[in-house]
Amino acid sequence: MARRSPNFFLRKHRKWPLISSHKTKWRQAFTQNQPMVSFKQLVARHNPLQPDFVPSLLQSLSLYNLHQSPQAYHFLIKTLLHNRQFHHIPSLLHHLQLQHFQTPEYIFTHLVKFYGNANRIQDAVDIFYRIPQFRCFPSAYSLNALLALLCRSQRGLKLLPQVLLNSLQMNIRLEESTFRLLVCTLCRMNKVAYAIEILQRMLDDGLGVNDKVFSFVLSSVCAEGDLDGEDVIGFWRGLRKLGFSPAMGDYDGVVRFLVKKGRGLDAWDVLNQMKSDGIKPGIISYTMVLNGVTAEGDYILADELFDELLMLGLVPNVYTYKAYIDALCKQNKVEEGIKMVACMEELGCKPNVLIYNTLLRTISKAGEISRARELVKEMKYKGIEMNWVSYTIIIDGLVSNGEILEACALVEEVLHKCIFIKSLTFDEVICGLCQRGLVCKALELLGKMVERSISPGARVWEALLLSSESRPKFHLVNPL
Repeated sequence: MARRSPNFFLRKHRKWPLISSHKTKWRQAFTQNQPMVSFKQLVARHNPLQPDFVPSLLQSLSLYNLHQSPQAYHFLIKTLLHNRQFHHIPSLLHHLQLQHFQTPEYIFTHLVKFYGNANRIQDAVDIFYRIPQFRCFPSAYSLNALLALLCRSQRGLKLLPQVLLNSLQMNIRLEESTFRLLVCTLCRMNKVAYAIEILQRMLDDGLGVNDKVFSFVLSSVCAEGDLDGEDVIGFWRGLRKLGFSPAMGDYDGVVRFLVKKGRGLDAWDVLNQMKSDGIKPGIISYTMVLNGVTAEGDYILADELFDELLMLGLVPNVYTYKAYIDALCKQNKVEEGIKMVACMEELGCKPNVLIYNTLLRTISKAGEISRARELVKEMKYKGIEMNWVSYTIIIDGLVSNGEILEACALVEEVLHKCIFIKSLTFDEVICGLCQRGLVCKALELLGKMVERSISPGARVWEALLLSSESRPKFHLVNPL
């Protein structure tokens, strides 16, 4: 342990060095705070449930010379709110209104927030309107607290326009923080057009708009289902001209929207813009663009994107592999897709039913039912459960190849597992049975469908009627 250096001043003078006057200010503050400390102790000893709780404490204020202390009233208000003694608040505010000091705005902001947490919205609005009565000039500080409260519920949103009009009459200057709050609120209400108008007003008034607000509006625009790709691309470019520095989540939001709208090549352009801005795209970004360009039929670009993400050191997930296998299958490169499944397993990525459905769909359309059966066995061996899409693909493939009895067995398996499949698939099987004269089997399958509340189509009844008419009729011969 290091030894402390000797105090030569203490050795020479045998007393502590004098402390300068500015270091003794804490003593004055301590002396001034003593009455407040004693008053708090007195409040702690009182029972807030007593009817005379507020009058007795107000009388104690003068005893401690605190009747002109905003801190004392704030402490009393917090005590009442903490004990949920809301009925005492009007009496205390009335006494506060009779004082001569200027009441700090933070007292009313605290009241507004607490009333909001207690779901007393109208009380919060009323206390906001009364702020000028307490010799206090309200500002955006208290207004924002009230707006944040109103934006949390539909009931509060209905009061929002009137509060804004009244705030202008109260000479409250709307600040940048207020506009930000309104923009975000309108976006949450799906009023994106109004949010953009306020955003434009902020820019016209020279107010600063941070990237968080731009990002929030952009995500709301991308969530609009009735907008087309050109609208979003134009808005995206306009934001960038205004100095918006998008993050990876912003790029992904635009890419996701463009892919959903069938504009995969535009999504690829956004991906390139992300790279030119110095942001390394993640595997999610590449997967979305890979799906987009595949949907547009640009399979060469799909190959390039898959190679590129591997060169960047990104690890494909099961959805990335699914997108690339889909591109291979659309080029009728099924065997390469099957090899890709083996590769992903070697890299520790377990294939799921979505990948196998992609392969099964291509193989079944090609009429290779035996190969489809092998894939189904492989799925079961790996513990991958078939879903309704898998069954639909196989059943439709069997029907197309005339394997009606095998398709019927699969339908019964589906009904036993209570897996939902569109009735059209069942109708094809029943019609196929009727065409082959297996009416009893068709009726048996129909009964099982009805038990599962699956309604057959008109083709089924037509096929059953035609089959019954074509069956031979036996007449009894009168022996007499």
